[in-house]
Amino acid sequence: MSTPYRIEKDSLGEFHVPAEAWYGVQTARAVHNFPISGRAPDRDFVLAHVRIKRAAAVANRQAGWLEQKLCDAIVAACDKILNGEHLDQFVVDRFQAGAGTSHNMNSNEVIANLANVALGGERGKYQPVHPNDHVNMGQSTNDTIPTALRLTALAKLPRLLAAVRAMADEYARIGAEEIDTVKSARTHLQDAVPTTLGREFNAYAWTLRRCAQRLEDTRDPLCEIGLGGSAAGTGLNTAPHYAENAAKELARLSGEAIRPAADLAAQMQSMGDVQRLSSAIRDLTLEVTRISNDMRLLASGPRTGIGEIQLPPVQPGSSIMPGKVNPVMFEMLNQVCYQVLGQDSAIAYMTQAGQLELNVMMPAMASALCDAMDWLTNGLNAATEFNLKGLQVDRERCKAFLHTSVALATLLNTEIGYAAAAEVAKESEKTQRPVRDIVAERGLMQADKFDELVLKAARDGGI
Repeated sequence: MSTPYRIEKDSLGEFHVPAEAWYGVQTARAVHNFPISGRAPDRDFVLAHVRIKRAAAVANRQAGWLEQKLCDAIVAACDKILNGEHLDQFVVDRFQAGAGTSHNMNSNEVIANLANVALGGERGKYQPVHPNDHVNMGQSTNDTIPTALRLTALAKLPRLLAAVRAMADEYARIGAEEIDTVKSARTHLQDAVPTTLGREFNAYAWTLRRCAQRLEDTRDPLCEIGLGGSAAGTGLNTAPHYAENAAKELARLSGEAIRPAADLAAQMQSMGDVQRLSSAIRDLTLEVTRISNDMRLLASGPRTGIGEIQLPPVQPGSSIMPGKVNPVMFEMLNQVCYQVLGQDSAIAYMTQAGQLELNVMMPAMASALCDAMDWLTNGLNAATEFNLKGLQVDRERCKAFLHTSVALATLLNTEIGYAAAAEVAKESEKTQRPVRDIVAERGLMQADKFDELVLKAARDGGI
C-alpha cells in the first residue's frame, strides 16, 4: 500500500505533504497553521496570481535570465491552471500569513511541480524547476499579491457593472411604460404633490447609471501595478526592463491597460486605489439599499399597504399564513447590501493598517473585496431577473390614492392663492372628500380643468 504522504523539506525542516498534492511543503504548513475560515481563495484571485507568474516567466526569458526550456514549462503549467485545471490545489485559507506569502508559495509550488512532471521529473523534487529560483524569479509576495488584488478587481468589475446597468435598464423600461401613470408622491412618508410612476422609476435608473460610472472611473488607477518592485519597491533581483515587459504581458493576458506605476514602492505601501473601488461599491450599495426599501414599500399590502406595484411571486412567504407572498428578492438584496457595507468597513480598516513599506492585510482585504463584488453582482442579477422583470403596476390604485390626497391642494396656490388653497385642504382633511370635488363645489375651478392641472403637474411640474 502506498504511503498517503511524501516528505518535503524547507528552511524549517521536514514536513508531511499529501502524496498526490501538486503543492508542496510551504503550502502544507500553511494549511496546518491556518484552519480559520474553511474557505479556499477566490477563483479570480487564483487566476490573477497565476497570470502574474506566467508574465514573469516571459519577462525573465526576454531578459535572458530564464532558459527557454524552463520558461516554456512554467508557461505551459500556468496555462493548464488558467484553463481550469488543478484549481483545487490552491488550498491556503483566506486568513493566513500577512501579505499573502503562503498563497504566493502555493502558486509557486503548484506551478513548479506541474512543470517538473511535464519535463520528466517528480513532484516534490523541484528539479529542474524550483518554486523560488525559477517560478518566483524577480518577484516577491510584496509585489505579486497587491498586483493580483488589482487584477482580480479588474476581472470582477465588468460583471458588477453589467449587473448594475441591467437593473438600471429595467427601471428605465418600466419608467418609459409608466411615464403617464399619475400617482401621489410621498415625502416624509406623507402624501405629497402629484408625480408619475415613470418619473419615480426613471430616477432609480439615472441614479444606478451614475453609480456605474463612478465604478467605471476606478478602472484606470487599478491598472497601475507595482510588479517589478520586488521587495519593498526596490526592484531587487529583477532583470533589466522586467517591470515594463511583465506589465506588457499582463496587459495582453488580461485585456486591460496594465502598466507599471510611476512609483513601485507606493503601490506596496498604499491600498488607496482598492479603497477607492470599495468606496464606489459602498456608494452603490447605499443607493441599492434605498431603492430596495422603496420597492418593498410600494409593493406593501396587498390590501393594507401601498400596493401600487405588484412583484412577481417567486415562493410562498409564510409557514403559517396561507397565501402570503413576501417581497423576498428585495429582502435578499437588502441583506446582501448590509453584508457588503460590512466588507467595505473591513477594507477601510485594513487600508489604514499598512505600515512603512508594506500593507500586510492584503489576504483578508482581497477576500473582503471579492465577496463584496460577487455578492452584489449576484444579488442585483437575481433581483432584476426574478422581480423587476414581470413587475406589474396597479394604475387604478395609483389613481385612487392620488385623488384622495390632500396635497393636491398645493396645485391651487397659483390659481386661487395659498390661503384659499389651505381652506380647501382643511375641508378635504376633515371630510375625507377629494380636493377635486370641493374645488368644483365651491366654484373655484371646474372638475375637468382641475384634472388637467393634476396631469400637467405630474408630468412636468406645471411648467
